[in-house]
Formats: sequence, C-alpha cells, structure tokens
Amino acid sequence: MNYDIKDKNLAKIGKQRIEWAVQRMPVLEQIRQRFSREQPLKGLTVAACLHITTETAGLAITLKAAGARALFCASNPLSTQDDTAASLVLDYGIEVFAINAENTKVYYQHIDSVLAVKPQITLDDGADLVSTIHKRAAGSGKDFHLPWASTEETTTGVIRLKALEKEGRLLYPVIAVNDAYTKHLFDNRYGTGQSTLDGIIRSTNKLIAGTTVVICGYGWCGRGASQRARGMGAKVVICEVDHLKALEAVMDGFSVMPMKEAAKLGDIFITVTGDINVITTEHFRLMKDQAIISNSGHFDVEIDIKSLEKIAVKKREVKPLVREYTLKDKKRIYLLGEGRLVNLACAEGHPAEVMDLSFANQALSCEYIAKNKDKLKKKVYKVPDVIDLKVAELKLKSLGIKIDKLTLEQKAYLSAWQEGT
Repeated sequence: MNYDIKDKNLAKIGKQRIEWAVQRMPVLEQIRQRFSREQPLKGLTVAACLHITTETAGLAITLKAAGARALFCASNPLSTQDDTAASLVLDYGIEVFAINAENTKVYYQHIDSVLAVKPQITLDDGADLVSTIHKRAAGSGKDFHLPWASTEETTTGVIRLKALEKEGRLLYPVIAVNDAYTKHLFDNRYGTGQSTLDGIIRSTNKLIAGTTVVICGYGWCGRGASQRARGMGAKVVICEVDHLKALEAVMDGFSVMPMKEAAKLGDIFITVTGDINVITTEHFRLMKDQAIISNSGHFDVEIDIKSLEKIAVKKREVKPLVREYTLKDKKRIYLLGEGRLVNLACAEGHPAEVMDLSFANQALSCEYIAKNKDKLKKKVYKVPDVIDLKVAELKLKSLGIKIDKLTLEQKAYLSAWQEGT
C-alpha cells in the first residue's frame, strides 16, 4: 500500500476523531451496511481528490466497504487533518496522499499518485483531478487512460466542468453531486454558513454581535453565511452581481450595495462567489482599520492577495493563520487562512451531520456510475432524482421522522388535467 502522510504517530488521535464523526453520519452508515453485503464496487479503483477530514473518512470507509480500492489526495493544501490521514492509512487501509500545508509542487505530486493507478471512477472537489487528466490527455496518444466517469462536489468545480462541456472538450461523464438538492441545501447553506463563522471566530475570537459583516455572493453559501451572521447579532451587507439574487437578499431583509460602498462599512468580509478578484486594491484602501477579510470560496483567488502584498508597508503573522497587513496610512487589515477556505483552514469544515448527506450522494453516485457506465455520455449530469430522494428518505429515517403518502385518488388528480374549478 502506497501513501504519503505527515506522521503515522497521529493515527490514534485520528481514529478517535473519525469515530466521533462517523457516529453522526447515519445515512452513510445505512449505505455502508448495504454496500458491505452487495459489493457494488468490487474490483474497481476509485481515486478521490477531496478535503481530508474526519467526515471524508466516512466516505472513504464506505467506498472500501463496497469493494473498491480507494485512494485519496487533498483538494486544498490547508484542509488536510494530518491525524485523520494517518488513521485512514494505518487503521482502515486507505491509501492517502495528503499533508497539511503542502506546497503546490507536492499537491500535484499527490494528485499524480492517485492517478497513477488508472482509476475507473474519480471523485473531485474543485475539479483539479479532472482538469489534470484533461491536460495530460491533450498531450498524449489515443491510448491515454480515462476513467469511466467522475463526480464533482463543489460549485467551483461544476463551473469548470460545464465550461469544458460547453467547449466540447469534456472527455468523460461527470455527475454534479454539488447540484443535488440534498447537497446544496444542507452542505452549502447550513454547512458553509456555520463553518465559515466558526473559522472566523476560532482564528480571531472576534465578537460577531454588533459588527457589520459584508458577504460577497448570495448563492447557497452566501445565504447560509448571511443567516448565521445575522443570527449572531451582526448587521449583514450583501454584494451581488446578479439582479435576482440581489433582489432575494433585499426581500430576506439584508442591505444590498456595491462593494465600493460596503468596503467602507465592513468589520468582517467574507467572499463566497467562486470568481476571481472580488476584493481588490480599491476596496482595501477604503476599509476600516482592523478590518478582517476571509474567503469561503473553493480557490484562493477571490481576494486579490498579490495586490494587498504590494500596497502593504509591513506584514506579520499575529496569530496562527492570521496575517496583519499595515498600509501607508497605518491602517491594518487582517487576512485569514491565507485567503483559502476559512472554514477548513481555520476550523474543521462542515459538521458531520451535513457531510453525511453530501457523501451519501457521492457514494450512491459511484454505485450509479458502476452500473450505468455504458449509458453515460461525455456531459455533466445532475444527480439522478432517485438518489437525491433516497438520501432525503434515509436522513428522515435516521431522525425518526415519518411523512404522509399520496393516496391513489391524490395521485390520479395530480396527473390529470380535466378537473378544475
């Protein structure tokens, strides 16, 4: 078994933390039990580029229970929990290539390691795995190995893959797990919402009540962060480029304004857009002294860090993962987590109860790929409704909640057009 982790001696701590998380993932547990009996992935190799956290461990164990050889690398250099990685290798026999704070060179070496085994199925979070395959295939011969299909976990990755599809360059099918209702509703809204504020509080110990929090982007992640910040007593300002989302934010009771105006008001800034250079030099110059800036989008491109470095006359680490930039006018700006995912760089990411649903979609999508590989075309698919509904059903079952069923009369009425007023 191959692997590259920081320290095997961390495995004991990692196993305790994995057990804590897995106990709070009852949907995956139900799937894992069935997978253990049916072995839907027996003999297959699955390569995953995901955040190496205790919750991801639950998915890794489930894939192995299904009969797969599972290899994992990190989808973000700062998100790896080294104790989790150690335990996955030593206690569960999962091949992991991930070290917290690894540099870019090592990051892509680890991607190389999981691709070297020529997986039939890939799992991605941000599309770095898939894009690496596409770049290599472009310069290789016709015999270049391509997986049967992939899954994609996050909005940023889906955007990249749909761009490939639009250009006619997508080389194999992808299931957009991110777009499942049971994923974006819970993971993006409740998961990102809570864990983003958790990362900010852990790294700064800042009182949220009474502050002005500026949130750039009012998608599902932005909605969640806005709700959590308001619930903690903050005044929340939304910056948007989409008229419909801006209108929704207004109707939800938030202030909406351009970033140039919000920059003057904010005490804490959060970017969740999936786009580049959302906070730039002109905004830095307008900010208050001791403004805190953070990003909860997948890549570290939403805050123009290079420009901040240029205009700063002094910089220093004042706390772990908190960098202070002093400008010419003595104003201080604090950047959290190097501009990377603040909820994973500065905290533990989403709660297990949330990732339970996301990873249930991942696991069932892998099974779907194995059973339907010959029917899938080179396009980005949504998660089949039957999987989405099954995940919701299993979650309700785990909560002990029952719901009504339509009667035959009600079904007939909903499928007919004749009856009206």
